[in-house]
Amino acid sequence: MKPGLSLRMSQHLALTPQLQQSIRLLQLSTLDLAAEVEQMLDDNPFLERSSEDAPQSEGDGEGDDAIYSIANSAGSIRTTGQNDAESEAGSAEGAPELSELADFPDWGGDGSSDLAHDDSEWGGDAPARQQTSGDSGSDSDADAADWAHEHPSLPQFLHRQALALRLSELDRAALHFLIESLNDDGYLSETLPELAQALLHSAESEASEASEDYEELIHRLTVARHLLHSLEPTGVGAHGLAECLTLQLQALQSDAAADLAIVRIALCACQQPLEWLARRDVRRLGQACRAPEERVRAALALIARLEPRPGRRFAHVERNAIVPDVLVRPIGTSGQQWSVRLNPDVMPRLRVHDIYARALRGHKGSDGHQALQQRLQEARWFIKNIQQRFDTILRVSQAIVERQKNFFVHGALAMRPLVLREIADELGLHESTISRVTSAKYMATPQGTFELKHFFGSGLGTDTGGNASSTAVRALLQQFIAAENPAKPLSDSQLAEMLKEQGIECARRTVAKYREGLKIPVASLRKAL
Repeated sequence: MKPGLSLRMSQHLALTPQLQQSIRLLQLSTLDLAAEVEQMLDDNPFLERSSEDAPQSEGDGEGDDAIYSIANSAGSIRTTGQNDAESEAGSAEGAPELSELADFPDWGGDGSSDLAHDDSEWGGDAPARQQTSGDSGSDSDADAADWAHEHPSLPQFLHRQALALRLSELDRAALHFLIESLNDDGYLSETLPELAQALLHSAESEASEASEDYEELIHRLTVARHLLHSLEPTGVGAHGLAECLTLQLQALQSDAAADLAIVRIALCACQQPLEWLARRDVRRLGQACRAPEERVRAALALIARLEPRPGRRFAHVERNAIVPDVLVRPIGTSGQQWSVRLNPDVMPRLRVHDIYARALRGHKGSDGHQALQQRLQEARWFIKNIQQRFDTILRVSQAIVERQKNFFVHGALAMRPLVLREIADELGLHESTISRVTSAKYMATPQGTFELKHFFGSGLGTDTGGNASSTAVRALLQQFIAAENPAKPLSDSQLAEMLKEQGIECARRTVAKYREGLKIPVASLRKAL
């Protein structure tokens, strides 16, 4: 084949820095956005928070005092069912298309591109709440994180009790060592010989199991373990679940209100294989404990009231409060119209630093002017992309509320099937944009606070030729299981038949998948004693 030259034309799409930032901000959660804003405030000197007493613009954006608001349009109340021109025009303010943003000035340019309005136009004047000391209303209000740290841990709780014991220095040290060896559930995951060997090894001792030091250490740890069992919560320091339950049952023997016969049967049941307890095998447990089935059932009920993890209430669990991005409230009593607005508390109040911007305009051509102009452009685009983020969230939320009106009135059973493509086609956006908007964004409704993804679900066929939302099917399964006879719980096959009676075609495997997603155990584990 002869070598030759060919001319070919092709098109490719390049992601500008503005578009990349817009996409990244769109998929951030509220907490991540707050962190991103703080990072940008630290890095860019042209960006600042607008104060609560920022001057309001009296004109329509005319003059140098005009202020650009992030939340004025996005935070305004929008009512579903209104066909106003503003809603149609607002569609152009959502997530920008690639071709649209390709014409925007690049941050990597020479910085000479100029915007139509003055720098002060990019200031924020949203009614968001500033994180100041005066927002809480009183100085005595403690921060949630500080309060969480004040909650005592399990070792701290045990050390406080140990202070009341009269112990020698060696016994106190051994008890301290065991307390610090507990896991989050309050168990000793290692045996005493293993702990002794680890302690001797850490002390760089070459003692063997037959040495006097080892035997003395085992004795001290054994005494300390008995002392640990006498502390609260009962069952702490056990080596396993069976021992933990046994310790709690032994403590009940001193309770005058307890039925000692039932307690003794429960103690015997805890010595049997734990699989029997998990399966509630009354027959095998009755044979092993030589007790009638009625008393075995009572013993199992007593065991079920015990705490399998004594350290559970002391475990530090990070709790992230969900702050809704969108607020939905009814208008009137008809239930046909709903107001959809953004939560002003989650909207950052940002503006371009006027002093720095004016100083930059007055020193054109100076050293470093191009780099500073680029940082100014970054600040402008950051504010604009935040506005586009909230505008897109609002538009998507409006479309969701319009399609799921029955849910807000009647609950989950009235949820209709909805996929991302329906919202994307209506708003003229891509499915990936809708997916980013609905991830980690929450909506506060009269029915509760839900993630935007909650309103999307596939459809199951009905005998009438329609579709039923998978969310509604899950709610229906919850109703069936809540109303079942505890002595004869419904199996997955029975639940599938009951759905079929309601006109919903749902296979047994699908029922099992929905049940597992709802964290509902199988029928054998739901059976009452």
